[in-house]
Amino acid sequence: MIFLDNAATSFPKPESVYKFMDAFFRRSGVNPGRSGYDMCMEAGELLDNTRKLLCSFFNGRDPNRLCFGYNSTDALNLIVFGLLGRGDHAVTTNLEHNSVLRPLYHQEKYGGVEVDRVPFDRSGFVDPGDIARRFKKNTRLVVVNHGSNVIGTVQPVREIGRLCRERGVLLAVDASQTAGKLPIDVRADNIDVLAFTGHKSLLGPTGIGGLYVGQGVSIRHTRAGGTGVRSAEHLHLEEYPYRLEYGTPNIMGVAGLSAGVKWIQDKGMDSIEAQEMGLTAELRDGLREIEGVVLYCQDDLKNHLSVLTFNILGMEAGDTGTMLDVDHNIACRTGLHCAPLVHEQLGTDKIKGSVRFGIGPFNTREDIRAAVAAVADVAETARKRRASSRAGS
Repeated sequence: MIFLDNAATSFPKPESVYKFMDAFFRRSGVNPGRSGYDMCMEAGELLDNTRKLLCSFFNGRDPNRLCFGYNSTDALNLIVFGLLGRGDHAVTTNLEHNSVLRPLYHQEKYGGVEVDRVPFDRSGFVDPGDIARRFKKNTRLVVVNHGSNVIGTVQPVREIGRLCRERGVLLAVDASQTAGKLPIDVRADNIDVLAFTGHKSLLGPTGIGGLYVGQGVSIRHTRAGGTGVRSAEHLHLEEYPYRLEYGTPNIMGVAGLSAGVKWIQDKGMDSIEAQEMGLTAELRDGLREIEGVVLYCQDDLKNHLSVLTFNILGMEAGDTGTMLDVDHNIACRTGLHCAPLVHEQLGTDKIKGSVRFGIGPFNTREDIRAAVAAVADVAETARKRRASSRAGS
């Protein structure tokens, strides 16, 4: 199979990830930080070292403020419900994934929070000034998708963060698509809280992710439970990372995440990005030449991820995806991609979304050529259907 669904989850993982997860879990797959025997201590050491590794990876100051969770959705729920309360105002964008949209909808309906949503321009970018113009006296939080999982555009978070700092507004960034693909510097980029997931471009397994909380940001508790330390306390602990970590951590996921980040560092993020964007340009250029293919926000690949979204005239996205899978053995993603406002603004919601190709570090030029040929074949089938339909009418 040619796997072009890397925006959903990267596959395959580096061989070093598989090997380290297997070896670590066989040797020390126990509950970290709960006891003093050797295996427990080794598990705790892995947890602490991965915390430090990721803190450095994002240029954070304090590794204890790197908190593990299940994924970006988990982290964003902690952020949205832990920072916003009745009477607050938040600003977000039409580019967001449901991991941002739905918590904010819940806060609007049940939490007394007011939310503004900023559209993107024809090229797929949000103007930082449009966000700043939505600020009110009670604006508490801006939540921005760093890189769109639908159209692949990378937003100017540093400028957005600068404007937020000027007004004393917190900036939370959803780095689901960009962590591991692009350098992220939480200090230089003026990011107060960063949400990340491990199973995409950080090349770890599913079920692991988290958030980095900047200095001076206090996210209130919305959960409580075991921490493995100070068990006599009635209330959940206030200090980070325990403040936002609950129960037994996914130590197997942490192991894979650690190995994924180390593979990226060894390979070089710039090298990975250059390879992926070279393939993206080749794919974009090939699809452009196919009659009946409609591309969205792909005119310029500057400030862009290796994600391409398209449709074929006369074909529903789901049917295109099925033909690519069954007839050509190509895995892709179709539909609304859990980001309905993007499709509403593009108008693709009316045709059940679009087809998405996501390129990863293990894709090749042969994969891209095969994908272009496959789309050309499906587009030819669609043209014949349209011609037959016109003739019949």
